[in-house]
Amino acid sequence: MVIFHDPQCADYGSAMRPEQPARLTRSAAHLRAAHPTWDFCLPPSAATVDEAALRRAHTAAHLRCLNQPRDFDDDTPFFPDIATHARRATSAALAAAEHAFIHRSPAFALMRPPGHHATADTAMGFCYLNSIAIAALHAHHQLGVRRVAVWDFDAHHGNGTEEILRAELGADPDAYFFASVHQSPCYPGTGLVDVGTALRNWPIPPRSPRSQHLAALRASLDAILAYKPELLLVSAGFDAYVGDPITAMTLEREDFAQLGTWLREVFQSHAIPAAGVLEGGYSSDLPMLIEAFLAAWSGSTGHVMPGSAP
Repeated sequence: MVIFHDPQCADYGSAMRPEQPARLTRSAAHLRAAHPTWDFCLPPSAATVDEAALRRAHTAAHLRCLNQPRDFDDDTPFFPDIATHARRATSAALAAAEHAFIHRSPAFALMRPPGHHATADTAMGFCYLNSIAIAALHAHHQLGVRRVAVWDFDAHHGNGTEEILRAELGADPDAYFFASVHQSPCYPGTGLVDVGTALRNWPIPPRSPRSQHLAALRASLDAILAYKPELLLVSAGFDAYVGDPITAMTLEREDFAQLGTWLREVFQSHAIPAAGVLEGGYSSDLPMLIEAFLAAWSGSTGHVMPGSAP
């Protein structure tokens, strides 16, 4: 497993917010200790992110706003150098997508801020740049990937990703496929219905049985397989966990391992490479949830760590 991670992603924010630096410091430390053979790579610097790649997904006005000391909303305030932090996360997503497609092996961007709520023209929901949408568009336009799928299993609908890909589908109706499985009703209140045949949504009522949620996740992945993508990008949010403080879902640690197992089987059976990007997940158990997902995806066992026994 290749993990793109830059410790500087913890250099903003505070412990007073759900989306806080400890999410990444604790997760990175846990993964390094539990899986010393995994390859941790420093992504290219924020300055290397091509402006053209950003402009495919975001307006010039939005990119300028990231440098202005003004809050977008209560969840998405201005932080010093937030534009650089967001570009750094985007760089990791681009690197993960490129690695997966070129080397045909799994890669994961372990970074913050998350991105899937950011729309073309605004930041929202802890998200400033839509890293996975930028990576999807980059894969299609620069890497020559004809069909790119995005699988979003975060507990919140990836409204920004859906909006950005919808605009792109006007020029090429077969270039992208988006599947989101999320709690509804819940923030941001979107994702209630499908948008055509390429933008699919599976809204899940709060506190639904795990079996119902997993069935929807499997159906969404099967829809992606029917699309026959050449690259699968994963918005990996872990806030559908039963212990997450800001949602009301019921998935357990072993369910995230199941998602990783499915991704491994997708490559084994269909030769579809995949890359993941961390989105949400606000429980103190986040390090173990990420590990369960990545270990199952990579087929590795690692060391048994305190608090990580099944």
